[in-house]
Amino acid sequence: MENRLANKKIIISGGGTGGHVFPAIAIADALSQQLDNPEILFVGAKGRMEMDKVPEAGYNIIGLQIEGFKRKLSLANIKVILKLFTSLRAAGKILREFSPDVVVGVGGYASGPVLRKAAGMGIPTLIQEQNSYAGVTNRLLAKRALKICVAYEGMERYFPADKLVITGNPVRNEIRKLGRAEGAEGNPSGLEVSHSEPAAASGERSAARAYLGIESDADVILVLGGSLGARTINQAVEKGIDLLLESGVVVIWQCGKYYYEDLMAATKDLPGDRILLKDFISRMDQAYMAADAIIARAGALTISELCLVGKPAILVPSPNVAEDHQTKNAESLSGKSAAIYIPDAEAGERMIPEALDLLKDRERMQKLSINISGLAISDSAERIANEVIELMQT
Repeated sequence: MENRLANKKIIISGGGTGGHVFPAIAIADALSQQLDNPEILFVGAKGRMEMDKVPEAGYNIIGLQIEGFKRKLSLANIKVILKLFTSLRAAGKILREFSPDVVVGVGGYASGPVLRKAAGMGIPTLIQEQNSYAGVTNRLLAKRALKICVAYEGMERYFPADKLVITGNPVRNEIRKLGRAEGAEGNPSGLEVSHSEPAAASGERSAARAYLGIESDADVILVLGGSLGARTINQAVEKGIDLLLESGVVVIWQCGKYYYEDLMAATKDLPGDRILLKDFISRMDQAYMAADAIIARAGALTISELCLVGKPAILVPSPNVAEDHQTKNAESLSGKSAAIYIPDAEAGERMIPEALDLLKDRERMQKLSINISGLAISDSAERIANEVIELMQT
């Protein structure tokens, strides 16, 4: 779709985690490419990662003084309610002063008050729901939103069917380049299954392994727990260290900054060319290319990246997220034979043995790879940008 609207104003609201922030930036980038001289303003939550990441990407952001409700009954929720009312007033002021043509909500604390106020003022709103299980806030906001962009089929369980558009979840450009599928249409998720060789094959895979300091030809397991780390996944790797060493595999273990120092001490006597412990991986594209199999949580952004990367994956969803949406995400993929799902409570016993068994079963690895690749949508940001632009043209 060729759209060259000029001087349009857009607010993108939400954040809190990389799963909200990076897709939001990708949408802004796509809008910047498709529009002439757009003015894009982000509205996030003070103290959250968007307040750093958005300016780094070159966009302006205003922070609201808002936080999430405590799950258990707590007097602290009184403070949360007061902040919510303050944020609603601040959101109204921002909307009046900036006067956007459209408001996009990507989830996170700030999106609720901003989209609620925008809809009340008659400003067109669009919601991007990343997960296969819609959160309460987005379900409430959907009543007045004009478009709802989703990554999974079957979302009419939560939203009006006539507002739904399957767009997938936008991912970082360096990850998107790894995708095998390039915009074909055909299956319920938007793309046909690609049977071509993955982008990480041959020379690129070797270059990625060299970049990470992997000199052997052994199979590589990439273990991801997010930037903060995942306790259960780390404990499962610790428990399975002997099995991993006996198997001859190489493990790229991204343990998270909270666990790094303790795990460095615990693994100091292990061979550093076999267990590559990292607190954070800045070049995820290289890590993905080097891997033969991947173990990860089941956040929406992670799953979207895994679909584009097209590697066999074991998902261990975090049980400590709102409405257990990671489990729904993992079940959605495992139900399509696109990933292996292991509940968090079973990871200690099952995770490493199952990963090693998977590496021995090349036929199963290929099936998982083909199926997860078939769910990839490589142009998600552009699809969402097109929906935003369409709202500005009506």
